[in-house]
Amino acid sequence: MRPARRVLPAPRTWVPAALRLLARAAGRWRASLQLRVVVATTALGLLVVVGVGTYLLDGIGDGVVAERERAAMSDAARGASTAQAQFDASTTTTTAELDQLAGDVVSSLEGAGPDRVRGVVLLRAQPAAGGVPGPSASPSASAGGEGEATVVVRDIASEGLAASDVPPGLRRAVQATDVQQMQLVDLRASTGSPALLVGSLVTLPRAGQYELYFVYSLASEEQTLRLVRTTFTGGGIALVLLVGAVAYVVARTVVQPVREAAGTAERLTSGRLHERMRVRGSDDLARLARAFNEMAAGMQQHIEQLEELSRLQRRFVSDVSHELRTPLTTIRMAGEVLHDARADFDPAVARSSELLLTQLERFDSLLQDLLEISRFDAGAAALEADPQDVRAIVHRVVEHTSALAERRGSQVRVSAPGGPCTAEVDSRRIERVLRNLLGNAVEHGEARPIEVTVVCDERAVAVGVRDHGVGLSPSQLPRVFDRFWRADPARARTTGGSGLGLAISLEDTRLHGGWLQVWGRPGEGCHFVLTIPRTAGGVLRSSPLPVVPLSWRPAVAALTGGPPRSPAPQDLP
Repeated sequence: MRPARRVLPAPRTWVPAALRLLARAAGRWRASLQLRVVVATTALGLLVVVGVGTYLLDGIGDGVVAERERAAMSDAARGASTAQAQFDASTTTTTAELDQLAGDVVSSLEGAGPDRVRGVVLLRAQPAAGGVPGPSASPSASAGGEGEATVVVRDIASEGLAASDVPPGLRRAVQATDVQQMQLVDLRASTGSPALLVGSLVTLPRAGQYELYFVYSLASEEQTLRLVRTTFTGGGIALVLLVGAVAYVVARTVVQPVREAAGTAERLTSGRLHERMRVRGSDDLARLARAFNEMAAGMQQHIEQLEELSRLQRRFVSDVSHELRTPLTTIRMAGEVLHDARADFDPAVARSSELLLTQLERFDSLLQDLLEISRFDAGAAALEADPQDVRAIVHRVVEHTSALAERRGSQVRVSAPGGPCTAEVDSRRIERVLRNLLGNAVEHGEARPIEVTVVCDERAVAVGVRDHGVGLSPSQLPRVFDRFWRADPARARTTGGSGLGLAISLEDTRLHGGWLQVWGRPGEGCHFVLTIPRTAGGVLRSSPLPVVPLSWRPAVAALTGGPPRSPAPQDLP
């Protein structure tokens, strides 16, 4: 039987999740002022608590140890004096008696009880170089009765202690002077706690100088410092959390009105002009709310006045346009009669009748455009979409404009795919857009060829109209669709346009949910691209026809170091 394979997890599967979590946290950090204030305040509070707590703990620990050192030095001095007095009063002569005396003295100097806080170590002093005793050696230390050798007393230590517990450096310092020496030693291996060792020299009868060490356990001080440290840690954590909670409350108190103001401003921007902030109290935030509400009220009043004025203007334009149609019709009929009878007039009158009819036609076109603009402004324009082959619409427009193009000396070239480019459009409006674009190309094309291109994909249909005439500068492009705007005010209109054609074309394009883009360069001509979705209500993501002409792409790449990008759709108010 084959052993089952162990399926290992894919390596680094946690990296994308970690990156997403990091990106989400970074976004949250950038988006929330309250979060930044709380985190910054808590971090600063943590730093302050750690710094102050460390300083206080060090001060408390140093103070406790210093107090213990003073007490140990004083107690050790008394113990050494007591031991020396006992040794001086002794009359023992044998080694066994001296050993017994030293053991009794050490036992008497130890702390009482099982938890004694003072241990004692008696060690034979090492002779100085050349065999000379230490500085306080008495004459008797090196003389035995009648030439006998000096008596040697064994090393004695309290239970749990050993001669090796005394550091060599401390022993050298004790042997070098009569002054008490002290050192802090870690005796956790033997006694379970650090300890203070206080050493001095004592003289035993017939045995010479010995080192007497008092060992003071610091277990109670260590326990006290541990308790203080625990208390400081708990109190510091509680203090940091309290600082964070206070920062949260304060930040929320300050940020909440700002959030309310931002939300109210967004609702005002969306058209809900009656939105206002709530005013609480009489502090600075309340003053901010009142000032914001006063500003909103003033804006609402001005906007309502402008809306009323705009409504009156639209109504005035619509009413005037409607009222002018009746007398214009009468005048046009009279003009047509005069135009038909111009053969019977003298040449000057005949020419006047022709000019009259031409201007009447232009006047009629202007009234129709004004009525159409008033419908767009009033929101009364409706889209009557049907499936249409855009190629057929383009051919109709080109055929309708061919006579004008011939008079201007321009040749119109159409490039369209072999298959149908069907889209749900209002053919009347799309035809009007293309007539305006092609008419402008003829008027400003300087008798040069005009190229009309039809391109489609799965989602959109695009029609481009390219001329090679006077062109437009980059600063003029954003104003192309303004009403009655002209690139050159001194240039007369030769085709009788009303000045509203491109503005109406833009509104027709918006009604279809499409784009109307424009590109131009002085002396290089212009390129208008109409892009509409193939289904009514569809959303455009891109255009199948770039607005930058193909002939310009190498030049743009040479100037910018890369391929040209299509400008953003012209969607101007």
